[in-house]
Amino acid sequence: MVLGAEPGAVSSDFEPPGPGEWALDRSHYPGGTTPISEWLISESYGAGFERIFAELGVPAERLDARFVNGFFYTRLRPLISADKPPKRLPPLPVLRVATRIHPTFRARARQAAKTFRERPSNDVARRWARDIKPRLERENRAFQDVDPAGLGDADLQQHISHLLDHLRESFELHFWLHGHDLGPIARYLHASIGWGLDPHEAIEALAGASPSTALPLDRLRRLRRMVEASDREVATLDDVRAISAEASELLDAHLDAHGHVLATGYDITNYTLIELPGVVLHSIRSASSEVPIDDQARAAALREQLPEEATHEFDLFLADARAVMDMRDDNGPLTVEWPAGLLRRALLEAGRRLVERGDIVLAAHALELTPHEARALFGGLPAPADLARRAERRVEAARLDPPATLGAPELQPPLEVLPKPLADTVAMVQVSLQYMGMDSAPSVDGFAGAGIGTTPHTGRACVASSADEAIDKLEPGEVLVVRATSPAFNAVLSIAGAVITADGGALSHAAVIARELGIPAVVGASAALSIPDGSIVEVDPAAGIVRVISQG
Repeated sequence: MVLGAEPGAVSSDFEPPGPGEWALDRSHYPGGTTPISEWLISESYGAGFERIFAELGVPAERLDARFVNGFFYTRLRPLISADKPPKRLPPLPVLRVATRIHPTFRARARQAAKTFRERPSNDVARRWARDIKPRLERENRAFQDVDPAGLGDADLQQHISHLLDHLRESFELHFWLHGHDLGPIARYLHASIGWGLDPHEAIEALAGASPSTALPLDRLRRLRRMVEASDREVATLDDVRAISAEASELLDAHLDAHGHVLATGYDITNYTLIELPGVVLHSIRSASSEVPIDDQARAAALREQLPEEATHEFDLFLADARAVMDMRDDNGPLTVEWPAGLLRRALLEAGRRLVERGDIVLAAHALELTPHEARALFGGLPAPADLARRAERRVEAARLDPPATLGAPELQPPLEVLPKPLADTVAMVQVSLQYMGMDSAPSVDGFAGAGIGTTPHTGRACVASSADEAIDKLEPGEVLVVRATSPAFNAVLSIAGAVITADGGALSHAAVIARELGIPAVVGASAALSIPDGSIVEVDPAAGIVRVISQG
């Protein structure tokens, strides 16, 4: 759906949603997006990036986001002539002069130089730990402590409106924060490549820097040990609670912290963990052992490859990159997945009431409302049949095959015409996008990619199109094969024997979580989804190769 189109309207045509070239991004919203999520992204994505680009001195106005037939497309909006992209670039000498005398470029160059000199992301990471994260936890907790089922209609309506306002603010914060976590990581990686270090080894030195990732896994490991030590038959979460007061308290703490967080995706149609008790029990039974990570040894091995004069900068850039890793991993759950899960809970409660009154057909149809409609739930809703058809069209749209790009390619000036601070900033952005797997072309060998780990794993391939499907299908020790992973897959990744993704790079979610869990992985193997479900495959991370041993 193009922003402003009738909700649920579907066309097999994919028209550019504005001037310039738009790139498809299926990493978070793979297709069939709800009107509320489209609104949240379209309103907050550009605003968050416009703010961070100005602060860091990025020579672009912002990243824009639009949805076309429910698919997420982005465009890097230039600083100059954004709505009338040039058909040809001026001569390079003219560009070189223009980028040095144009007031906007001069201001961005000064800001970029200031960013390199003052490293403001360190202060943001400290503010995150001291102020921003505790505030978000308090606000989300206050929403969670309200039981929608116990509210009258007017109070439930107000609760939903307040959640929408909170999400609009926290979504914009989400994208602003990502600028501050990617910046130091990109600077460290860009410098490492310039020093001749292996970029994959440089990324390995970032492992273990995220306590927020480790904490829930630690709880699950402790519960697993309690289950294995018990002589009780454990078939439900209540059976886990019955083991001991300590087990009950630990399980309830886990669910209190993560139960209302979206667990199978980022849209409000996805399930929260508390709706998936079987998945929670499965995660306890298969919680992996802690993987020892010696980050000091990894850093020392890299430092030995450097000339003496580079070691100070290496230590500085590595420390900055590690300092933002915890903020990077905890940002999404607190700004997006937890409050969106609470909005889902409230809308479903409203939906149940509307079903009883005959105003809608299914409670889940409340998730198909626009933000304006969700703020007026108990009066003036679309006809029940119209909402039902809207849900059907959204599912139909998800099955379309969207183009990778829309619109005419935009000309990019070569880096050498930019002032050095701006050229360095652009180069850093390009490196981070490459190693996140967001702008790399498919490899010549579609079964080759970035390898994570050193030990090969052979097992049955479980090919899944979503986290929901992975939860339904994946058995312990199997090889999960997906387009890409996100925190939505965390509920099942701990039981996978190995992971293969078609998209992504060494900085992608799949790569990061595979390092933390000690799971062999090959990410960015473009032909991965051609592997027949049930095939026996070997994942060789040292070689970065996937081998199909026998067809499923």
